[in-house]
Amino acid sequence: MRRRSLLAGMTSIAACFAIPSPLQASNDAQRERLFEALKTARTEREGRLAENAIWNWWLDQAPTIEVREAIDYGMKRREAYDFEAAEAAFDKAVEQAPDYAEGWNQRAFVRFLRDNIDGSLSDLEKAVELDPDHFAAWSGMYHVLIRMGRPEVAVSALSRAVTIHPWLKERGMLPPDPDAKRPLIKGKQQDL
Repeated sequence: MRRRSLLAGMTSIAACFAIPSPLQASNDAQRERLFEALKTARTEREGRLAENAIWNWWLDQAPTIEVREAIDYGMKRREAYDFEAAEAAFDKAVEQAPDYAEGWNQRAFVRFLRDNIDGSLSDLEKAVELDPDHFAAWSGMYHVLIRMGRPEVAVSALSRAVTIHPWLKERGMLPPDPDAKRPLIKGKQQDL
């Protein structure tokens, strides 16, 4: 923990002086590798493995242990259908780390589950502003916009998600497009 605090402090100092951090360069290279693996996945299974690696990477980007704990706690409360406690945990994460896209994405999901559609859309817009490649936020935006009765914009958001993640489960919700570069849906989820 002490080492992580020291590394975080060094990263903050480097950012203040606009000095490229070796940690940031390494992080950027890892991100690039993960998204390249996702884009080039040849099978649904490879796509799922790459997606899971990106989810883990996103969660690991929490800037502090406290933010990560708030995210983890919120996810546990959401799984237990305690949406109020989940949203409170995600509120804490967003407040403590306003530049952390995953905090906004997680809160958007629980807000959607609580029928706070406007709040969910606002959070998703912030998530994709912070991370334009956040395919889950783009996909979430599709669901929110469909519920709002805005199908054209919803399809645009889902198209963006599928461009980033060709194996996205929701890709079958897009209208047929013979020129699309997305993989065809084969088999059932339990076959993967």
